[in-house]
Amino acid sequence: MTADPRPAVMIGASAGAVEALSAILPTLPESFPRPVIVIIHVPPDRRSVMAEIFDAKCRLSAIEAEDKEPIRPGIIYFAPPDYHLLIEDERTIALSSEEMVLFSRPSIDVAFESAADVWGKSLIAILLSGANQDGARGLRAIADAGGTVIVQDPKGAYAAAMPEAAIRLVPEARVLPLEAIAAYLQGVSL
Repeated sequence: MTADPRPAVMIGASAGAVEALSAILPTLPESFPRPVIVIIHVPPDRRSVMAEIFDAKCRLSAIEAEDKEPIRPGIIYFAPPDYHLLIEDERTIALSSEEMVLFSRPSIDVAFESAADVWGKSLIAILLSGANQDGARGLRAIADAGGTVIVQDPKGAYAAAMPEAAIRLVPEARVLPLEAIAAYLQGVSL
């Protein structure tokens, strides 16, 4: 690579994730300038088909992240089941099988906190529908690092617990419906 990858968009979701992501990811243009890294709670004993589903729906390529995966603009990376996804540095994803966090591996908090350490104020983080509080602490870390934090409006979420927990912990987060989140990302440039 000749240049550093652009800072990323991190997205966390749980219950209702496919529906929420389907309102956002397929709207991104082929020229989208950032990598998109998605953490979804997936049962550890099953193969995930998220990357396949979204690769077929989106103009961007969607793949399941591997350990030491290079981070490239315009790619959607999905955390694999039963591994925490961490941002190792501006160029690399790392996977970990450390203990579950809030009964989840991958944990949204773990991914968001590692991304806050690497990208700080240039990071965009989005927390969507979900049935627990995973992601709220990580979103707080991103906000504290000066990053942009967005939460799905709980009124439109399949499961409101995750966005509600995030709003309580990060009251300055932008609270937007899915269509507005998609429109915001479509406006993201260099």
